[in-house]
Amino acid sequence: MTIRVLFFAYLRERCGVREVDVELPEGASVGDLWQRLAARFPALPTEPPKFAVNRVYVDKGHPLHDNDELALIPPVSGGNQ
Repeated sequence: MTIRVLFFAYLRERCGVREVDVELPEGASVGDLWQRLAARFPALPTEPPKFAVNRVYVDKGHPLHDNDELALIPPVSGGNQ
């Protein structure tokens, strides 16, 4: 199956890509995809970001399906209060 991965903020800058398509076996989870991405992009942090599949936040155990879109969303900080 093919999963479209979107990189946001500093993750895009570190990895030098906005998006990639990744081929995974049927039954793969978000965690499986994260491991594949970490091996392919060593600049990714060891602590995973937030994940959203098809614009819904999910955890690493979430199952993936063909043509899903996974967004890697880094933590947000800053701002004055």
